[in-house]
Amino acid sequence: MAIAAAAVIVPLGVLFFISGLVINLIQATCFVLVRPISKSTYRRINRIVTELLWLELVWIVDWWAGVKINVYADPETFNLMGKEHALVIANHRSDIDWLVGWILAQRSGCLGSSLAVMKKSSKLLPVIGWSMWFSEYLFLERSWAKDERTLKSGLQRLSDYPLPFWLALFVEGTRFTQAKLLAAQEYAASAGLPVPRNVLIPRTKGFVTAVSHMRSFVPAIYDATICIPKSSPAPTMLRLFKGQPSVVHVHLKRHEMKDLPENDDAIAQWCRDIFVAKDKLLDKHIADDTFGEEKLQDIGRPIKSLVVVTSWACILILGTIKFLQAIALLSSWKGVAISAALMAIITVLMQFLINFSKSERSTAAKVAPAKEKNVNQARGNGREDKTH
Repeated sequence: MAIAAAAVIVPLGVLFFISGLVINLIQATCFVLVRPISKSTYRRINRIVTELLWLELVWIVDWWAGVKINVYADPETFNLMGKEHALVIANHRSDIDWLVGWILAQRSGCLGSSLAVMKKSSKLLPVIGWSMWFSEYLFLERSWAKDERTLKSGLQRLSDYPLPFWLALFVEGTRFTQAKLLAAQEYAASAGLPVPRNVLIPRTKGFVTAVSHMRSFVPAIYDATICIPKSSPAPTMLRLFKGQPSVVHVHLKRHEMKDLPENDDAIAQWCRDIFVAKDKLLDKHIADDTFGEEKLQDIGRPIKSLVVVTSWACILILGTIKFLQAIALLSSWKGVAISAALMAIITVLMQFLINFSKSERSTAAKVAPAKEKNVNQARGNGREDKTH
């Protein structure tokens, strides 16, 4: 990490991790004392508390880096956002797609109840992973034999969620890279499937399970297509921390859950068809830098995240001054060494978070090679249907 970048990242990291530990402590206390008495009350409290942490990352996108997110959606979709339970599916194009989702959730009033299906290792991330666990994110091992029961039970637990929630599912199972696209194209050609150009082939078992278990209490699926304009650099966590702007375009389309087929195979095909259409939509965007005639909706830039971060910063600064005065930590070489060690730990944690988000470090998709078509098609269908 460059020294100049570290000079910015470390103070932000200190703010995030210390405030995050406070949030984790509150969540843990409520989990032990409130949840056994009333799960609904716990969820309502946790929604508010979690939002106070997530808003710090929203602030980095909105106010520090000045990332502009353009949302293209029809009026019906836009007006219903945040007013209903929804399953959100999206292509996984950039390192901050999850943050883009949080921005949309925050604008819709359901940031604290935005959930996702994540890989199991995510819950080990200090502060952010722990908060996700308390918020009932679903953590999978990317092995269907192990994940099927976990996913089904996790989805069923959401049936009595007291407030509108979004559950995000990246059905491609991994982030998009050119290497993974080539592997997907090779597999599609061997299996007689439409050859993708801008997306990966969706892994449909997780999606089918989600639809089957949520159709009774989730009225809609939000289909999000994320693309970076040619004129904008791709956003990354490191660019965000450095305060470097980008532009992200998001196309949203609402689908009624009741309109989806009942049969599992038909649901899987519906998902594949959505991604074929998404591929064509991305072709148009790449050519024209627009999604067509879909209306650009104004999502604004609320000051709520700015107020929250300013408040956290004031509390942290005042608390630190009082703490240092009380124990005179910096009055000895030992105290200086302890402070330096803490800064080093924060730096390492921030570097870990940045590396964790990078596409190059995400798990490669397993795709059948383009030979022995009939055999690999049968095997490939099994691979394709592995959820993430």
